[in-house]
Amino acid sequence: MLSLVSYSIDRDVLLKILSRALRVTIVVAAVLVLLWWFGMRMPGKNVSKAGLLSPDEVALREELRANVQKLAAEIGERNMWHYAALNAAADFIEDSFLRAGLRTRRDNYETGGQPCHNIEAEISGSQERAAVSGPPPIVIIGAHYDSVFGSPGANDNGTGVAATLALARRFATSKPKHTLRFVAFVNEEPPYFLSGEMGSQVYARRCKERGDKISAMISLETIGYFSDAPNSQTYPSPGLGMFYPKVGNFIGFVSNVKSRALLRRVITLFRENAKIPSEGASLPAFIPGVSWSDQWSFWQHGYPAIMVTDTAPFRYPYYHSSSDTPDKLDYDRFTLVVSGMEKVIQNLDKL
Repeated sequence: MLSLVSYSIDRDVLLKILSRALRVTIVVAAVLVLLWWFGMRMPGKNVSKAGLLSPDEVALREELRANVQKLAAEIGERNMWHYAALNAAADFIEDSFLRAGLRTRRDNYETGGQPCHNIEAEISGSQERAAVSGPPPIVIIGAHYDSVFGSPGANDNGTGVAATLALARRFATSKPKHTLRFVAFVNEEPPYFLSGEMGSQVYARRCKERGDKISAMISLETIGYFSDAPNSQTYPSPGLGMFYPKVGNFIGFVSNVKSRALLRRVITLFRENAKIPSEGASLPAFIPGVSWSDQWSFWQHGYPAIMVTDTAPFRYPYYHSSSDTPDKLDYDRFTLVVSGMEKVIQNLDKL
């Protein structure tokens, strides 16, 4: 009789454990489905592999290669510990904007008693629109130009700066409806990362104080490394790997939840003309990687912002190392990303 009672109790305990496990499994599955539906399911038709470069894209590739070489090989490591090189990079960026015929401005501030400079080039939006509804909205395309301590920063973030310069040149003679700002930010890397001394944080705060009407901010962050090797792509959370490729042959578009509408609009426009695979995610900012660049600064001040990235440490084996050199990059696929973003900006301006 005792053994029967014991068996009954053990069975009841087991059933309770299984019931709880089932409920947890259902909750986890429901959360993952909701994340996929609202944050990972992206509009537009994706391509499965990279296309060939057009003649114009071949010229763009060599332009990008030259700018990465200038920043990472000639100037080299550029940060507050290599202050002369940091200023040399700022001068190079400013001169590049000027040679494209753009009006530039230095957004200056001090950290540790040393002057630091965000470099801005602006193309004013349509005055006809301004006469009707006030100043036109502003679209910002930006990238940080400093490199982490100990690294020449070819991919992180010479690629983002080279792309920003190339895009600025291609819009220099345009007459956009929106005001276009191309901005190179200082001090994104530690110890300034996600702090008030981050260059983009200073810049975004001043935009808010002026009442700038920013409709979109696009952060170009580490966009030059791709791989077709199996399992070359990892993710900050094992659950994300259920929904995304395990091969690092795509460019990523990332936002927080509040910037979801902008993210979906941008990836739709990118996929309309893209010749390279793309993936998107609109996720809570606390997930590792989501806030890891200058878009974070604009979120802090209520502006919609996204990051374009090759996913950096989740793919790039030379991330934040002395081996982050120009020879590690895939310039053909890097070029296809920049070419696609040119069309995104063109079409964003029409909205």
